[in-house]
Amino acid sequence: MVQKLIQTQAQKQAQVQRLTQQQMLVVKLLEMPLTELEQSVTAELDDNPALESAGADDDTARDDIHEGGEDDGADDDFDAASEREERESALDDALAGIGMDDEMPEPVTPQAADSQSADYEEMTYGDTVSFYDRLKEQMVDVDLSPKQRDIMEYLIGSLDDDGLLRKDAGTLSDELAIYHNVDAGEQEIDDVLHTLQTFDPAGVGARDLRECLMLQIRRKPKSDMRSKMEEVIAKCYDEFMNKRWDKISAQLGYDAETADKVHAELLKLNPKPGSALGETEGRGARQITPDFIVDTADDGTVTFTVNGGNVPELYVSPSFASMVDTYRNSKGKMNRSEKEALLYAKEKVERARGFIDAVKQRQHTLYVTMKAIIDIQRRYFQDGDESDLRPMILKDVAEKTGLDISTVSRVSNMKYAQTRWGTFKLRHFFSDSVKTEGGEEMSTRRVKAALKDIIDKEDKAAPLSDDAIKGMMEAAGYPVARRTIAKYREQMGIPVARLRKR
Repeated sequence: MVQKLIQTQAQKQAQVQRLTQQQMLVVKLLEMPLTELEQSVTAELDDNPALESAGADDDTARDDIHEGGEDDGADDDFDAASEREERESALDDALAGIGMDDEMPEPVTPQAADSQSADYEEMTYGDTVSFYDRLKEQMVDVDLSPKQRDIMEYLIGSLDDDGLLRKDAGTLSDELAIYHNVDAGEQEIDDVLHTLQTFDPAGVGARDLRECLMLQIRRKPKSDMRSKMEEVIAKCYDEFMNKRWDKISAQLGYDAETADKVHAELLKLNPKPGSALGETEGRGARQITPDFIVDTADDGTVTFTVNGGNVPELYVSPSFASMVDTYRNSKGKMNRSEKEALLYAKEKVERARGFIDAVKQRQHTLYVTMKAIIDIQRRYFQDGDESDLRPMILKDVAEKTGLDISTVSRVSNMKYAQTRWGTFKLRHFFSDSVKTEGGEEMSTRRVKAALKDIIDKEDKAAPLSDDAIKGMMEAAGYPVARRTIAKYREQMGIPVARLRKR
């Protein structure tokens, strides 16, 4: 039997959810980092005459009146009157242009386009001095021979992003001879390295974390606390890294109060001194403006604020609001121009109110999201140890805040938090979980940190196999499968045992 395709029309009801214009504005502002929000607010203030701001200029004017006397007050009255005249003029121009929206805009001349491009090219973001250059600037303050200067420059160039020197003196000696034709012995390199370690920030040029901490401690004034800090790092470094303060107290004879004080002081040290200077190269680098400022007190109390930046307080223009009210309350019949004026003013007022509500909603959403992140990851914000990051995904924050997962995702993208341990993307605080062989959920960050620590400490002449690492991980309290170790090792860019052999 031959089948035929027949097209028919039919009516049916369907419930479809669409975002309103206001919801789209809220979503748009929520995705913006602080710098883009500031630009968006400025653009909206320029575009909408019904939107006004009470920014720093108003506060400055009030301060000048208080301190400067009557003349300043007269200037302020003059400025206020001028501003009112400008807004009235802008309103008149806008009303005069009603009905002319379909006119073609004036073309931009090539000369104007070139000038705009030139202005854009002049913009620079952030600091144009790199970490390497900052350390080289400090070389002028020390007495170095030409050969020592060459060695110093090579050492500075060999530092990693944390400001540490991960190469031994023998390797550096070979590289200097091969690449720069500089014949330098290991002792000469060590002498120059000790000079580098006196540069700022404290801890730069250290060969490992232990030396980095000791360099920072020795910069402190001599005191009983400094001696105790040195004692902990020198005699109980492994216990300190594993946070076994009960063993440290027993070995060094500290009471609980003394141990807590020493612990608090040690937590103030920076394990990554290179991050203190940052790394910016040239004019293409952008300065990061944190959206959140997280503060951790010495007693472990964690507080935070949402960075308002240069976003001023916004409000609806009283002249536009009163115009709308006047027309609404007029009982007489309005002519066409008055109706157009009412519609124009009403549109601008509603748009201004919607923009103000969207900015406030953005601030509230950012606040509750960051509060939930800190509540979940409080231990990390207290000590800065990545291994203390708990398993946390977008769903966990969404359930804690009552927000949608997509909203939490928008907040987490392109937002930064400044903490005591550095400035990080919000995504940094999220961590997947892995189930151990015992069924326990554990943060992947914690497992990777333990895996890296074991591989860093292995004998490079006889590297550990994945099976051997599995046994050591299990003994350290991380009973994960061998295939999990292999996967994480590959993700961290660590080769197999035979390729790690030296």
